Amino acid sequence: MAQEAGDDRAAMWWTRNAVEMGAAAGDTELATYSLIRQALITLYRDDAVGTIDLAQQAQAAPGTSARVQGLAALREAQGHALACDYDNCQRALDRAAALLDKHDTASGMTIGSASVSGADLNSLVAAWCMHDLGRSREAADVFDRQLSLVPGNAHRTHARFGARRALAYAAAGDIDHASALATKVLDAAELVDSATVRQDLKRLARLLGREREHPAVRDVYPRLNAALRGPIH
Repeated sequence: MAQEAGDDRAAMWWTRNAVEMGAAAGDTELATYSLIRQALITLYRDDAVGTIDLAQQAQAAPGTSARVQGLAALREAQGHALACDYDNCQRALDRAAALLDKHDTASGMTIGSASVSGADLNSLVAAWCMHDLGRSREAADVFDRQLSLVPGNAHRTHARFGARRALAYAAAGDIDHASALATKVLDAAELVDSATVRQDLKRLARLLGREREHPAVRDVYPRLNAALRGPIH
């Protein structure tokens, strides 16, 4: 919640606090998962090296479940994509898919997001990576398929991954559709105001800002720009 509110310092404090409480209760896996949470912060700072390093530390930790290792591999893939390293990104995605397939949700408490509202997490992260690797049209197609499986009331999923979907369309040159998707993302983001979503909206504003004479961009750009100045409303 602190991270989504844009307070990375508080997010790190709560993460460390949770780790200490988990360790006191004999739960060492929570400490490993905290590395994945820290890697998300470095990812949004565009720190590819830091993201990869933290994600690899999580995978190397002894006694870590297949699920947590799989989530760490997904984060590593995002780091490699940010570094424009296709081969290592794909290897991490493949490793994540194999690890997450091993996870038995009946085996105990699930650490991390249990689902993405009906969509496949591995596919959504793969699409995220495709965009960062410059394969935006492929990314858009995967986002289309996966987000069609997500119910309309799953506002956080539509805001988070919908923003990346709009980014992919904009980068692929489909300005009309990117602008239409931006409107839908803003509708969802109003209900789940999020600093991480706002970062992707900022990237989208930069891309669409180059096409401000386009009628579709003129319609959405004032609202998009306003969302970047504070809470989305």
